[in-house]
Amino acid sequence: MTDGNPHAPHNHGIDALLPAEMAVRAEEIGVAKTRQEASRLFVLAILAGAFIGLGAMFATTVMADTIGILPFGLKRMLAGFVFALGLILVILGGAELFTGNTLMVMAWAARKVRLSEMLRAWAIVYLGNFAGAIGTAALVFLSGQYLSGHGNVAAVAITLAEGKATLPFDQALFLGILCNVLVCLAVWLSLGARTTADKVLAVIFPVAAFVAAGFEHSVANMYLIPLGLFMKAWAPATLWPDAGIDPAALAQLTWANFFESLVPVTIGNVIGGGGLVGGVYWFVYLRPRGKTSPQP
Repeated sequence: MTDGNPHAPHNHGIDALLPAEMAVRAEEIGVAKTRQEASRLFVLAILAGAFIGLGAMFATTVMADTIGILPFGLKRMLAGFVFALGLILVILGGAELFTGNTLMVMAWAARKVRLSEMLRAWAIVYLGNFAGAIGTAALVFLSGQYLSGHGNVAAVAITLAEGKATLPFDQALFLGILCNVLVCLAVWLSLGARTTADKVLAVIFPVAAFVAAGFEHSVANMYLIPLGLFMKAWAPATLWPDAGIDPAALAQLTWANFFESLVPVTIGNVIGGGGLVGGVYWFVYLRPRGKTSPQP
């Protein structure tokens, strides 16, 4: 057992790691990630983008099936539970997710990596996540999965896409901050887990909370908004009456607004994960401390 000092003896039993040990582990992982070769990091990031896309696909399908049946809050909570599939796949499958990688701030603050190394890793992972998420959106569109549920899946997906693409900058920023606080807390809790079941349980509730609350995740938006754009451009005309949507009402759902909307959400994700989670835990457990006098 440790007393909160990261340099205290580690717990090598079957119990979950304690927070001070988790901080050391997060620092070590951050260093290791910056040392990976670019091609490997990029491919792992593509996988993570695809995994988050699959979680979002699962959530939109479940939300469609509950239209008019469950109250708003319960419907969103259920969507959050199934969306957690994405982060579960990332953590257990060993993929690289930009939002979780904002915890690299702990390694940078501890002076174990240079700022340029951290930003390089972030850029590679962000681009890989984009490729994986938008590629998954294209596959889902080409498969026709969005046509299921008599237009209900399409209605949910395109409504989400339009809403996310048209958020005001300040609202998107703060929703991004709140989102990645919860995502990085999920990652943080998983660092202390010993078993697969531990990791799954650690992830589910923080992710369900951010989805239920309607917070903004940059990588999830890389799937959701392009899927809506693909539907707007190429979905069969017979879909819209079934979905109860007037295509003329989607004028603000554009590629320009998509890319513009990513900016505040991404900045918010960095602040929430890197500052409010990584920075705080670095300050508590890893920052250098002066020598103290021995207790009498």
